[in-house]
Amino acid sequence: MTVEQTLPAPASAACCTPLTAEPLDLAEAQDFARILKALADPTRLRLVSLVAAHEGNEACACDLIDPVGLGQPTVSHHLKILVDASVLHREKRGIWSYYSLAADTLERIAAFLSPA
Repeated sequence: MTVEQTLPAPASAACCTPLTAEPLDLAEAQDFARILKALADPTRLRLVSLVAAHEGNEACACDLIDPVGLGQPTVSHHLKILVDASVLHREKRGIWSYYSLAADTLERIAAFLSPA
């Protein structure tokens, strides 16, 4: 069963200037490059979509291993990159790590890429 998740439309560009409005300064360019680089991998994009499709936009790391067909260390590595880029949040519960979407970062990206 596939569940489609739609994120809310970003608020007006209060957080950032759309890509087409004016040139980025160096700090903004570096910040967006870090985020987009983390997302520029098919496995990491799948992991974000798997988390988004889970109930409550949250998934245990144990639920993300089989769907991507990789070993636990590799999946953990990809999840760490997404957490470090502020795309996902990580919460430790006992021995398990739970991942949820960092909606604020995803909204910044959507606002940034939207036409002015």
